[in-house]
Amino acid sequence: MRPGLLLVNTGSPASPQTADVKQYLTRSLSDPNITTLPPALWQPLLRGLILPLRTWHSAACYRDSWLAAGSPLVIRSRQIRDLVQANLPHWKVSLAMTYGEPAIGQTLKHMAAAGCPQVIVLPLFPQYTQRTHQSILTQAEASDVPITFIKHFYDEPDYLQLLADQVQASYDQHNYDRVIFSYHSIPTAMVRHGDPYLQECLATTKAVLQRLPDLPAERVSTAFQSNFGPLPWLKPALKTELMTLVEKGQRNVLIVTPSVVVDCLATIEEDHIQNYQTFRASGGNRFDLVPPMNDNPRFSQFLADLATRWWAAQIHDA
Repeated sequence: MRPGLLLVNTGSPASPQTADVKQYLTRSLSDPNITTLPPALWQPLLRGLILPLRTWHSAACYRDSWLAAGSPLVIRSRQIRDLVQANLPHWKVSLAMTYGEPAIGQTLKHMAAAGCPQVIVLPLFPQYTQRTHQSILTQAEASDVPITFIKHFYDEPDYLQLLADQVQASYDQHNYDRVIFSYHSIPTAMVRHGDPYLQECLATTKAVLQRLPDLPAERVSTAFQSNFGPLPWLKPALKTELMTLVEKGQRNVLIVTPSVVVDCLATIEEDHIQNYQTFRASGGNRFDLVPPMNDNPRFSQFLADLATRWWAAQIHDA
């Protein structure tokens, strides 16, 4: 029996052209795990207001960030897959996307046909939330391929140490007034209904700080970004936090994005361009980002080790 590992990321439009971006947004934003609004209320709002307004802007953002080889998120995710495969030469390591290609179910069926009757499914999101993980699990289970699902890895010591090392390396470069741990936001209603995401984000920040004794806790804050739509989302919003810091005279900031492991629109367009411009226009000076994991070989080794441990536990339990 050949061990199988399926890495999963969100996905990307097939191209940055408006039609492809609209198709991608329609599919992803129609996912019932994305919003807590009933479909009867959400779908008219999505199709009548959000898509007409958001598609053009999103397409422009994708065009600005698109690389010659394609979507940065897809390219970086493939690099991680290839590095993990190199660390697990006797495994079959594949990559799938929640929205877009390659699809989760079809990829799992191909893996089963290639001699992997049991596959470990590992979403590339450190913290669990319904908005990312539940759709992955639903699609994976619908394939009828036996799977083991890794729910999160935000509390893994090796991951936390790697994240702390990355923060330290960036923090040592300049004298920053503030370090902001900025996580992708979710609707507050999801937290009220039991989603553990907020708790896991705060635990991530706390655990990283415990590994950074030279970083004063009073210089660190947590914020949330990438919210959209009419519902209340987790606060404080990163953009608001940046303007508030400038008002307090804190004009040199370092941003950490622990909820994403590869460069994507959130880091390339939202942070490096939109939030940077907001900060500078408000009177800020230095605005830097700690790079995501991307093709860091230590991260790929961590994923390989994590999968190996889960596989060994699975064999032992069997």
